[in-house]
Amino acid sequence: MRQPLDGITVVALEQAVAAPFATRQLADLGARVIKVERPPAGDFARGYDRTVHGQSSYFVWLNRGKESVVLDVKDAADRALLDAMISRADVFVQNLVPGAAERLGLDAATVRAALPRLIHCSISGYGDGGPYGAKKAYDLLVQCETGLIMSTGTPETPSKTGFSVADLSTGMYAYSGILAALYDRERTGAGATLRVAMLDALGELMMQPAYFSRYGGEPPRRTGARHPSISPYGPFRVADGAVFFGIQNEREWLAFCRLIMRRAGLAADPRFASNTDRVAHHDELTAVIEESFAGRTADEVSDALEAAGIASARLRTPEELTRHPQLRARDRWRTVSTPGGEIDALLPPVEVAGQDPVLGPVPGLGEHTTAIRAEFGA
Repeated sequence: MRQPLDGITVVALEQAVAAPFATRQLADLGARVIKVERPPAGDFARGYDRTVHGQSSYFVWLNRGKESVVLDVKDAADRALLDAMISRADVFVQNLVPGAAERLGLDAATVRAALPRLIHCSISGYGDGGPYGAKKAYDLLVQCETGLIMSTGTPETPSKTGFSVADLSTGMYAYSGILAALYDRERTGAGATLRVAMLDALGELMMQPAYFSRYGGEPPRRTGARHPSISPYGPFRVADGAVFFGIQNEREWLAFCRLIMRRAGLAADPRFASNTDRVAHHDELTAVIEESFAGRTADEVSDALEAAGIASARLRTPEELTRHPQLRARDRWRTVSTPGGEIDALLPPVEVAGQDPVLGPVPGLGEHTTAIRAEFGA
């Protein structure tokens, strides 16, 4: 079955999370992704943990469907091999430390001068130039710089997110930029120079709280698991635990008061008449809701919310996601091979009718070095 990116070759001088996440999306669409790793240990994400059959959970997630070649790019012979690979590639992706690509002559201006059809994508922490241009950047640090940590957690404790949101948003913007550049090249024949900075990518995702604080004149609202600017929206105690639900509009609020609370008049209470009022009086509203829920179980409340057309959820652990009944019912898992054994892999979010994503095996370190040398060495 033909895949959307059949015939596209990607050479990736990549490590960690952001760039590998972008190129794995391309591999899932059928692109040939050649991952260049440094000796002796390869991508340092291979060593982040040993939880998946003795392998890194990050690495097996981010690198399926790729070929691994170990090269010392400062060695003349290996560098010649890398240049040969790039010369036959459609896309080159790099996320080296600031300044390294320029020192190696792998920056876009140098490489694309000889290869104008190449799509060259550079991923960095803070972008070119400026006072932060030479700074190293890691996910947590970019969460700090964009205000995310000051917007997350509780009033007492600012917190990071539970996953690498700066890296992953950067990877997704790089991926979408590469797809757009490939599409444009089909029409114009010209390649492209792409630059994606983690600060810019996560900054884009932070614009609503940034606008809220700047133009509203308010500091960030750190509200734990509840929403900072919508109410009721979050966890509420019931007889045997808690239920999460959210009210998005006045129609739902009226239905909640009438069908769930069985207090239609509550909707007219001036403390709760609009979302802004409900946010301002959230603690009072919570007390009223939890008093109503005190004699009802989570199942009872969830069933009532569902019947009333109000969105709700159960609190699950990450491990429970792998056993989620909706994912199982929709057959959203596939088996992927890794050097340590088989794992379950979640299908990519975008479903294309009549096409199955590739979901190739996770490579061992340097697994394809000999074959790549034979193919490109001449």
